Amino acid sequence: MKDKPDLLDGLRRSGRILAEFVKTIPADKMNLRRGEGFWTIAEHVCHLAQVQPMLLERLQRFIAEDRPEFVPYIPGQGEAEDLPQLMEISVALESFGEYRNKQIASIETADEADWQKSAVHPEYELYTMQILVRHILMHDHWHMYRMEELWLTRGAHLQRLD
Repeated sequence: MKDKPDLLDGLRRSGRILAEFVKTIPADKMNLRRGEGFWTIAEHVCHLAQVQPMLLERLQRFIAEDRPEFVPYIPGQGEAEDLPQLMEISVALESFGEYRNKQIASIETADEADWQKSAVHPEYELYTMQILVRHILMHDHWHMYRMEELWLTRGAHLQRLD
């Protein structure tokens, strides 16, 4: 559990980083679709808000169950219904923050046994609460990085993520 304080600190900071970052993006760039198969910046923000309840539920299951079994969550596979549901950015950021606070509260209650408990997840060879918490933090920052790419990268240099 040596990394638990650092991961919690990162999770606490992600919402503020996201909110301040989004404020710097011009409004006309938020819904710009840079190409076929690319999400917009607004869709990334909304996705971050919309996955937080699922992530909270997973954290709670690690605490409540002996060996939780999870189903993969894979949005955005090119189908219109897989795209994040658009919502007001301020509402998305508020929702993200509210769920993140609940996640942090759950993580803080986890003991060593919860932290190292193995779960079943078809995508991963090993899946523990520690891995999930680290994954949540990296997921936040991956989407923020992608948003910055979509905003600032010149067309010929924008990386396609197929």
